[in-house]
Amino acid sequence: MSALPRISCVILCHNYGRYLDRAITSCLEQEPGNFVLHEVIVIDDGSSDETEEVCLRREGDVKVIRRNQKGFGQSLTDAFRLSTGDWVAPLDADDWFHPSKLRTCAEAMTGGTLFIEHWENVVDSDGNPMLKEPHPGGNTSTLVIHRDAALSLLPANNEIFFHALREAGRGIALRDPLTFYRVHPRSMTDRSTPGVSQDYRADVCIALSDRLRAMYAIPPAWASTRQLRRISWHFRALASGHRVESAMQREERVSAMLLIPGMLIGTLRAHGPIAPWLRSLSSTIAGRPLVRLTANQERQAHS
Repeated sequence: MSALPRISCVILCHNYGRYLDRAITSCLEQEPGNFVLHEVIVIDDGSSDETEEVCLRREGDVKVIRRNQKGFGQSLTDAFRLSTGDWVAPLDADDWFHPSKLRTCAEAMTGGTLFIEHWENVVDSDGNPMLKEPHPGGNTSTLVIHRDAALSLLPANNEIFFHALREAGRGIALRDPLTFYRVHPRSMTDRSTPGVSQDYRADVCIALSDRLRAMYAIPPAWASTRQLRRISWHFRALASGHRVESAMQREERVSAMLLIPGMLIGTLRAHGPIAPWLRSLSSTIAGRPLVRLTANQERQAHS
């Protein structure tokens, strides 16, 4: 009989002390299942609020890594480098897990699966529901990733890096809403300034594409060189799509049109579906961005 998978829950925190206790409790109070809760780690990335106080109160329950601020990318990278479980469940400190998260995800840790994502419940700053229905995931708190596979993609500057495992056919998507994703005024990502979020995502996709290209000569165990080429072009096409949307949000329609051919080339070389390109093309022709921004736009899930 094979050993139960050991899962490390790693909480990423920068000045989210007011939410941290609930995040910790959600990791520790998971329903039993075919897994071992190997450890709960809090990475305090140079917080200047009550985070240290919360960590001191919970020091018997969690391992705390406290250091000067290094940014989200380094914290995410350290979540995998410093943990020791077979699987890692990262958690932004302003979110929290459903009690059945690890039990449900453990049931999907079969065959060649290396990447698990699931849906989420979107809540406001007080934890009250904001949407009537669950929302698709893909962001940090909705992932559980095999640690060895993740190590091959480090350093990562965003959770999108691990989406490469899904594109390699090594992922599974669950429709269960197993995370509560909190929307609040101090969310990390700026989604109200036109183009900012899209430009950031484009930069991440290009960085990931470049990382995959650097792996061609010695491919990891989870993908062949041919797969890496296809996936690299997939993220190149995604980057172009984000740039198109950024330009449209900034009302730079000509710039958006100039990006459309590159997006098509990337899509064709990735052997990907043409629908996203058609949506971007229609957006530029109509002169309307796909995402409408407002001054108080709600935080959305990472794609």
